Amino acid sequence: MASCTICLPALMMLVLDLNTVESVWPLPQKLAISEERYPLSPTHFNFYYGEDQASIMKDCSLLDSAFTRYFPLIFPDLTSGNGVLPSTEEKAFSLVVTMHQKDCDGYPNEGSSERYQLNVSAGQAVLNSDTVWGALRGLETFSQLVQQDEDGTYFINKTEIEDFPSFQYRGILLDTSRHFLPLKAILNTLDAMAYSKFNVFHWHIVDDPSFPYQSRTFPDLSSKGAYHPMSHIYTQSDVRRVLTHARLRGIRVIPEFDSPGHTQSWGKGQPNLLTPCYKGSSPSGTFGPINPASALSYTFMSQFLKEVTSVFPDPYFHLGGDEVNFSCWQSNPDVRAFMQKMGFGKDYTKLESFYMENIVNITSNLNKTSIVWQDVFDYHERIPKDTILHIWKGLPAQYKAETSRMTKAGHRVLLGAPWYINHIAYGQDWRISYNVQPLNFSGTEEQKKLVIGGEVSMWGEYVDATNLSPRLWPRACAAAERLWSDESQTRSAEAAFPRLQAFRCSLLRRGVRAEPLSPGHCSDEYRGI
Repeated sequence: MASCTICLPALMMLVLDLNTVESVWPLPQKLAISEERYPLSPTHFNFYYGEDQASIMKDCSLLDSAFTRYFPLIFPDLTSGNGVLPSTEEKAFSLVVTMHQKDCDGYPNEGSSERYQLNVSAGQAVLNSDTVWGALRGLETFSQLVQQDEDGTYFINKTEIEDFPSFQYRGILLDTSRHFLPLKAILNTLDAMAYSKFNVFHWHIVDDPSFPYQSRTFPDLSSKGAYHPMSHIYTQSDVRRVLTHARLRGIRVIPEFDSPGHTQSWGKGQPNLLTPCYKGSSPSGTFGPINPASALSYTFMSQFLKEVTSVFPDPYFHLGGDEVNFSCWQSNPDVRAFMQKMGFGKDYTKLESFYMENIVNITSNLNKTSIVWQDVFDYHERIPKDTILHIWKGLPAQYKAETSRMTKAGHRVLLGAPWYINHIAYGQDWRISYNVQPLNFSGTEEQKKLVIGGEVSMWGEYVDATNLSPRLWPRACAAAERLWSDESQTRSAEAAFPRLQAFRCSLLRRGVRAEPLSPGHCSDEYRGI
């Protein structure tokens, strides 16, 4: 079928108040929905490619798998069927997908368009997108538009949508070091991320407590640094499975290997990497951050980063650089001698700067764009202008001022400070996340263009597979809408509340353990308990 260009003003439709539309989260940029509705039958529903799409859609396994995945999401009560049954019945309904670029074989990246248009009319819906990634977002929206009446009959309203994200980066961080997360928990999180149109999985894979990543080049890192060398590791096969699962849902995977701090687990499997701490003139037997005064540290990091940048295909790579405790460096005579040799005096921020500048340059030579925590900028480190700065500290006044300084210096910025939702509070704390305004800081329009998006963090001190999902969902959905939707249409948390309640019920129906928002119930309570 030929593609269709949506022209919203051209149709006479009853446009409902957007905040009363309980079927789509996050809210589309432009949405017109009519009271006119069309019944759907799972036995008479089909996915089609547009008539002129033969060359673009040929062997597009990514979209084919999405059709298979979305069929039971559209018709959740159906126990069998694959959505490809031919039918000539009058009530047959088709979803016709048209794309303008063939990008089915690659991975999503920072330049991937997620724009789509969706036009639902009698007998068919037409989904137009620039890329397969936009088609995936449109499929998710279509699946949320399909509802059931009291008799269980599926229906969809006459609808027109023109949609695209407000920010290109909409991420979730999972910490798999403080508590190991089984592979299934990660894959389930990726599923739920796709439902909310998140598009980046920031994998904080290792840290002080454990090193679960199984390195090909340095296998002792996990065999000696993981909680258990067999059961609590991510093999290369596990990593590939995460990458594939994420790609099929249009989600990028950005790994973080934080250094020079947060590396205690590294030292268990890599001798002479960490700095020996001293008590007076004698070693204390404890170790601090990676030793920035040793050439061996940079040799190791070069080899290790060469491996992991080849494993993870995304052009972004998170290098950390936060919370470095200087006391061990200060105690070590070799480090102090190196400080004097380099002319750093007693300013240990200059020593950290020296280390991070070297690590960023190594990463740049591997054709990756570095992301670093804000500490790297705060210590006035000389880093490439294309380095992305990740804000994680401060109350609103502080992170707004930090955003202003960073963008004035010409750096792209990723906002994380307001969305540390591993911190919990009694009641509806999602409203705090919802009311964040990422661009509400002092700066020019050019500065505001440098804010590429934001990220929800779920740190793992008190989170494992038993409570990950209910702590994350639906609270993370507030940030999802803030980063996707038009802020001018989504300023009221109170008005958004009914839609979020409905979406939480949808998550339950899809098997996501999403915690309640208030007293009440869903027509389909979670069935896995």
